[in-house]
Amino acid sequence: MLLGIMGDSHDHLPNLDKGVHEMNECSVDLVLHTGDFISPFTIPALAKCDTRVIGVFGNNDGDRAMLTGKCNESGTVEIQGNFVDLCEDGRRVALIHGHEQKILADLIESGLFDLVVHGHTHKKALFRTGETLVLNPGEICGYLTGDATVATVDMRTMDARFINL
Repeated sequence: MLLGIMGDSHDHLPNLDKGVHEMNECSVDLVLHTGDFISPFTIPALAKCDTRVIGVFGNNDGDRAMLTGKCNESGTVEIQGNFVDLCEDGRRVALIHGHEQKILADLIESGLFDLVVHGHTHKKALFRTGETLVLNPGEICGYLTGDATVATVDMRTMDARFINL
């Protein structure tokens, strides 16, 4: 299974469209979004992914009811609260925005997850702590770093790569 990972889109529709295009080009099996969608109008753009999208709320996501409503209309995009614990290809994955640093650190250090995916810092990162792979896909928007990126993870090999938009 190939996971597509993106986050911190912050209403940047042109880059969000590029990120969706990359996910479709890579034929990912599932897309994870680390939050900070911001406005509900970003959900229809995400719904253009050829596969399901699962996301979490970020600290800048204001109208959560409207975001959830747009997700329900899309039929393929879900925002599952502030934290998602899922199993893909026999591996346990944690998805969180990451603005609550202590919770993020505890998830990483717990050793319960094969993969911890987070955003918030807008800086792409990939490292291991014990058996846990930790990935921040960077930012779709490119506002803070000037570097708009998404990522993929092969769940069989745990190989990850970043894609510049």
